[in-house]
Amino acid sequence: MSQITLKIDGMHCPMCEAHVADAIRRALPEAKKVKANHRKGEATFLVAEGLDYSPATKALEDGGYRVLDRQEGPEKKGFLFFKK
Repeated sequence: MSQITLKIDGMHCPMCEAHVADAIRRALPEAKKVKANHRKGEATFLVAEGLDYSPATKALEDGGYRVLDRQEGPEKKGFLFFKK
């Protein structure tokens, strides 16, 4: 899986986060772990390696947001900590 990070201009509130995440999910139904953060001005999601994610960019721009930057990299996996 590849992690896609889109820097987005125009997100100002939690409702914008929901609109951005919904637009990505509609444009790319196969996207996983879709998250948007208006404070950071970015959205992240996972897709299969090599998948064209430009429909998500177009959907966001059609919705009035501006995609400033796109980054693609390997999925970042967190560490799990278990209490004993």
